[in-house]
Amino acid sequence: MTGQRSRGRVNVMGGVRYSDRKRMCYFIDKGTGDIFYEQLYQLNEFVKSEWIQQGNKEPDFLEKGPKILIIIDNASYHKKKEIMVKIENTLPNIQLYFLPPYSPDYNLIELVWHSTKEYIAHRLFKSLSDTKSGYHKPLIIKEK
Repeated sequence: MTGQRSRGRVNVMGGVRYSDRKRMCYFIDKGTGDIFYEQLYQLNEFVKSEWIQQGNKEPDFLEKGPKILIIIDNASYHKKKEIMVKIENTLPNIQLYFLPPYSPDYNLIELVWHSTKEYIAHRLFKSLSDTKSGYHKPLIIKEK
């Protein structure tokens, strides 16, 4: 958006599943602990629904379902104590692995952010809402 750099920020949380390179991205208002937890909850529900579609039973998900290892950076809202406790208590299939400080090259999602920024760099959007239009649900992209 021309001339709107400070007011035209778009925040996105996303991840890449290593096994099949499936990418999930969510537009968010701001990076906070509560929003981080909500995105983890949605991810957990997405993985659970995939698991059930494969013929498994929902009550077995906690014990027999896949463990979701999330490799993340050290953003302060990722490490809030009350959010960490909430994740441990309500999302036991999710395990967080924090990267060493200042090492984005170890995180596969950084390649997605690079290609995303490159993709939109030469496009002109009329407004912030135009940028987000059509993405009210998680954007799920699967490589061919």
